[in-house]
Amino acid sequence: MRLNHFTSDTAAGGATKDFPVNDQQLTQDLYDAVNGAWADQATIPGDHASTGGFMDLVDNIEKTLMSDFRDLLTGKLMPANDEMAAFKRLYAQANDFQQREATGTAPLKPYLDRITALTDLDDLNRHLVDFIKVGLPTPIDFGVEPDMKDTSNYALYLDAPNLFLPDKTYYEKGNQAAAQLMPIFTSTAEKLLGMLGYSTDDAHQIVADAKAFDAQIAPHVKSSEEAADYVKVYNPRDTSAVAKQVSHLDLTGTIQALLGDVPEQAILPQPIFFDATNDLITPANFELIKHWMMVKTVFDGTGALTEEFRQVGGTYRRALSGQKQARSKEKAAFYLATGTFSQVVGDYYGRKYFGEAAKADVRKMVLKMTHVYQQRLKANDWLSTATSEKAITKLQKLTIKVGYPDEIDPLYRKYRVDPDKSLFDNLQAISEVAIQNYYGHWGKPVDRERWDMSANTVNAYYSPSNNEIVFPAAILQAPFYSLDQSSSANYGGIGAVIAHEISHAFDNNGSQFDEFGNLNNWWTDADLEHFQGLAKAMINEFNGIEFAGQKVNGKLTVSENIADAGGLSCALEAAKSADDVDLRAFFINWANVWRMKATTEYMQLLLSIDVHAPAKLRANVQVKNLDDFYTTFNVQPDDAMYLAPADRVKIW
Repeated sequence: MRLNHFTSDTAAGGATKDFPVNDQQLTQDLYDAVNGAWADQATIPGDHASTGGFMDLVDNIEKTLMSDFRDLLTGKLMPANDEMAAFKRLYAQANDFQQREATGTAPLKPYLDRITALTDLDDLNRHLVDFIKVGLPTPIDFGVEPDMKDTSNYALYLDAPNLFLPDKTYYEKGNQAAAQLMPIFTSTAEKLLGMLGYSTDDAHQIVADAKAFDAQIAPHVKSSEEAADYVKVYNPRDTSAVAKQVSHLDLTGTIQALLGDVPEQAILPQPIFFDATNDLITPANFELIKHWMMVKTVFDGTGALTEEFRQVGGTYRRALSGQKQARSKEKAAFYLATGTFSQVVGDYYGRKYFGEAAKADVRKMVLKMTHVYQQRLKANDWLSTATSEKAITKLQKLTIKVGYPDEIDPLYRKYRVDPDKSLFDNLQAISEVAIQNYYGHWGKPVDRERWDMSANTVNAYYSPSNNEIVFPAAILQAPFYSLDQSSSANYGGIGAVIAHEISHAFDNNGSQFDEFGNLNNWWTDADLEHFQGLAKAMINEFNGIEFAGQKVNGKLTVSENIADAGGLSCALEAAKSADDVDLRAFFINWANVWRMKATTEYMQLLLSIDVHAPAKLRANVQVKNLDDFYTTFNVQPDDAMYLAPADRVKIW
């Protein structure tokens, strides 16, 4: 449950350039009044799908760290620890473009050959565990994640694989986006296979078979809207019963080999897929499955080989987002290496550009916001005393993580980079260590100290299973937070971000988890019914709004919209408690942080799959629910930003 739709391992930044606010337009379109002058001159870089508030920070961090890591490669900057030294070796290999060209695509071929050599499903069974351990795609995903009803311990999760297109809705008859995208996917995949030595006819057949199997999967997986109902991920099933549903694969033997155990119960996030597996994973489909595995493997390998292979491999992804050109090879090397050593890079960034003093200062802000939230829960006029007390208990148990972890995840100590091996082979070895570590969680208590984002990520999140809020260092800068901004502007930025993440503990998903992070209904029936009615009102407030030639899906975005509403109203109350309150600055910075200019393709992609509403609507719709917005800007009933009091949605 994140603040924004993207995460990007990135760092430092400067203050956002000021642009004039159109005062006459504030009552008609807050977002355009604040960001219109910026939008008129903003251009989307060719290697981007968007630009604006979040991406500006991402770009600044990228520039800063790329400069630092050039110094690291030349010896001007020394590694602070063994993990950073290993990162340096990988980064050096990623930047050795001459060696990468000399190596060519050869390192990928043995993995494709292993798939090509399969003769039937029995043969796939014999190799299935090894394939999983080296990270090859398989028609069933095996996961080890915290048990949603007992989050101190891990559970086995069995899931469907991802589709080629972004969402199952793209497979519906007449979908125009699919009609444009699938030919690009096809030509990209065929060209990659050709570059690996496959004949034109063979490449055409392999891709056709892969698409045929992919199309068979699509009706039996969840759409993004269905998946947004997070609680419905929890579908425990008897493992032996699931194994019978997948009669042509040895599920029991595979689980035993991966975990050293066969748990009695498995969690199925998408049970409809397993209801169909005996029609999907069949001897008749074997060639389709094999070729589907090959195409997935080819795409997975595009970033670590030659420059041409990377450029061609990114064609489909760029078509999805409307990105005009690929990143430079230097940027691609940066993201490949920093993504692999994300927490190591985050530790470096956090300690150099954030530090312990800033961590303590922001933590105080978070504690202040939780106090404001607690007072609002106490004063809530529709919660019963019983539910209110449970909500406050949950809030008081909330874990707060700010800036960067105290220690680097021990996993990174296991990563080895051999200078005598190719970049691809080193990345493969690291991947195998990470996979072994992942399945090694089985039977151990859940590590609640672990972070799911590195400190150089411009984002924030709430984890319902840990009942924790996490604010990486990268987001804790202007325009979200700066000593050069007024307290009201900071509350409209980072204050609303903090309260947004707190609000996720009480959105339609997070509210169903207790103070320990366990899936557990702590509501009275009457309170729950009332809350669901308010959530329905939030769905209706956004549902069907025209945007980028499509319409907003209120059900898909409801949890983030509830968090935005709670975050903004709580931050507003905190701003009003300050001596130097300036609500104009508060609302203007709220609109400012959502500044975004994007390609049409990217906006339409997000409308289909993203649980967040479009940035402009996040800025404009939520303020209409707040009485103080009307008094601050003298919004009248004939103004476009006016919403009748009876229609204003107020939850937290």
